[in-house]
Amino acid sequence: MKALVTGATGFVGSHLVDILRRNGADVTILARSEAKAAPLAALGMTVVRGDLSAHDALARAVDGQDAIFHVAGSVAARNEAEYFRGNRDGTANVVNAAVEAGTNPRLVVVSSMAAGGPSLGGVPRTGVESDRPVTMYGRSKLAAEKVVRASGLPWVILRPPMIYGPRDRDNLIRIFRIARLGVAPVFGDGSQRLSAIYAPDLADALFAAASAPGAVGQTYYANHPEVLTSAGIVRATGRVLGRTMHLVRVPEWAGRGILHLTGAAAALLGRATILNADKANEFFQPAWLGDPSPLERDTGWRAAHAFESGLAETYAWYRSAGWL
Repeated sequence: MKALVTGATGFVGSHLVDILRRNGADVTILARSEAKAAPLAALGMTVVRGDLSAHDALARAVDGQDAIFHVAGSVAARNEAEYFRGNRDGTANVVNAAVEAGTNPRLVVVSSMAAGGPSLGGVPRTGVESDRPVTMYGRSKLAAEKVVRASGLPWVILRPPMIYGPRDRDNLIRIFRIARLGVAPVFGDGSQRLSAIYAPDLADALFAAASAPGAVGQTYYANHPEVLTSAGIVRATGRVLGRTMHLVRVPEWAGRGILHLTGAAAALLGRATILNADKANEFFQPAWLGDPSPLERDTGWRAAHAFESGLAETYAWYRSAGWL
């Protein structure tokens, strides 16, 4: 397989590159940073310098590929327009380059559970329900999905929930750092129900989606079937650390106020943050659950790591890398 990966120097993309290399793929990456791409170039990958707005770079990157894995995107932005530029417009540029190449590569896209919205009534979403995103990020990812579906290419969309694992600098490492104190906040009463996916398992799912004949034209939720709670995640983190966790429950009114203030502070500094008033619309939903069974049925993939086992591996990696 000849494969292009966008976002290859990031968290999920780096795990996907590992899987592709183990399976003998000829990998090309699109990268803005020469320094970040250098280790991948040293492993024999083709590096095309550029970003999702660089037409000529995209044209070179997509040329001759059997599969395009579109992993890059904007997780944090200062406003809705920035989200749409990073997610919808960036995706449109990848799609247009692939169409212009005329080789009909399979396009495998990392979207987000946020594109579909929360699980109504606590029922895991399968991908056939009406989409009801509740944040700017979710709306921008749904807009990107619509571009993909209209492309005329053979496409597969995966909607992961919370992604965790080695190399994650943004989410789980913060929970570990707080949990070392033995005290951690949870929004609401801690009963929010959640799905999660270990990053190497998600990479396996992306690879499976690139070759399974029945996956074309489908939108899947990619997660372990285990149902977590926000309080349970904190307690599991404590167990991995060997600590008993004391939870500080933050009521919705207080949580929304805090997120409004952190978002306003970031805006004054001209920075993007996910800790803002808009994101509160996700944090205070009763459930974010996905049903992976359609993806399992069509590709044969299964998530190998339940949360606590993946958590332990992640903690061990953080320790060995000197991040904790």
